[in-house]
Amino acid sequence: MPKFLRTIATYVAIAFGLCGIFLVLYVWGLPPFNATNLQRTEDAYIKGHVTTISPQLAGYIVDVPVQDYQHVTKGQTLVRIDDRIYVQQLAQAKAALQEAQVTLKNADSNEETARAQVDQAKAQVASAKAALEIARLNLKRTSKLHEKGFAATSQADQYRATFDQAQASLDAQKAALIVAEQRVNTTRVNRDALTAAVASAQAQVQLAEINLEHTHITAPRDGVLGIVGVQVGQYVTAGTAATHLVPSEVWVIANYKETQLAKMRIGQPVTFTVDAQNDKRFTGHVERFSPATGSEFSVLKSDNATGNFTKVAQRVPVRISIDNNQEDANQLVPGMSVITIVDTSVQIDEDSAKGVGGLSLPDTKLTPKAVARR
Repeated sequence: MPKFLRTIATYVAIAFGLCGIFLVLYVWGLPPFNATNLQRTEDAYIKGHVTTISPQLAGYIVDVPVQDYQHVTKGQTLVRIDDRIYVQQLAQAKAALQEAQVTLKNADSNEETARAQVDQAKAQVASAKAALEIARLNLKRTSKLHEKGFAATSQADQYRATFDQAQASLDAQKAALIVAEQRVNTTRVNRDALTAAVASAQAQVQLAEINLEHTHITAPRDGVLGIVGVQVGQYVTAGTAATHLVPSEVWVIANYKETQLAKMRIGQPVTFTVDAQNDKRFTGHVERFSPATGSEFSVLKSDNATGNFTKVAQRVPVRISIDNNQEDANQLVPGMSVITIVDTSVQIDEDSAKGVGGLSLPDTKLTPKAVARR
């Protein structure tokens, strides 16, 4: 091979080698391609409200008018449970309520009767007092005449007996008045108990109505269903997962290393690409920060006070809102993997940060070393 050809081949090999080195440095974000103002992470996903739709009571499924991945609107029926038992329970509760109301009306009548008896007893006491007064006056006059010898002893004894009888009659009427007043108190207490019974019966009717309403499982909001996991004829209990509802509202959760948070602020612009859409680029903004690292929310926490310690940078979840009116944004669904880049060169003052979602700035004004110490 001629010498000049060997020289060209050497230069070409060197050029390809340099291109490979620069490509590796670019992919790994190493100098000179490590833009410190652009914080990047692949540990990010699309998130959304995934609601589990479950029955609140037991029964057999009689109708499932929806299918997998169907779009539904708020209030649309998703599953119907056999309601015959609950219809009868409602009828039984209404009958018990009617019985309690009739009993309460009878108590009202009894209370009115007892009050009338009190008035009657008061009148009889007044009459007995008048009779006693007449007997006392007759006895007084007869006693004076008897002392002067103008009245017979038998006549004086008769007026004495009449006076004693009138006194006894007054005592009896007073006792009857006390009994009548006690009867009023008793009927009043019974009426309060019956009023409580009516309220309890009304609550039972409302509970039966709620149970009957819950035999129709409806969508709590607009969204798209997941897999419908129940079929006609299946027996379900309270809490059985029937399906899942996914509303259209989505956002991004990016788990950044703690060493990447020093300059990150609420409101800073974010660009992210979606793996499922051929790395199509979308935009958003930092919305809020997690109050703790992801490891603090895990079920099994590591104990760094035992054994040898190896320092590992922890990750802090960052919620990123997706800007409106972007093409194909409606195709973003929870669970999709994304790559996010936060531009920390954008200066966000505290007042502007508070205006984004009504949130205050997180405590991220720390150097990477201070964050690591935490």
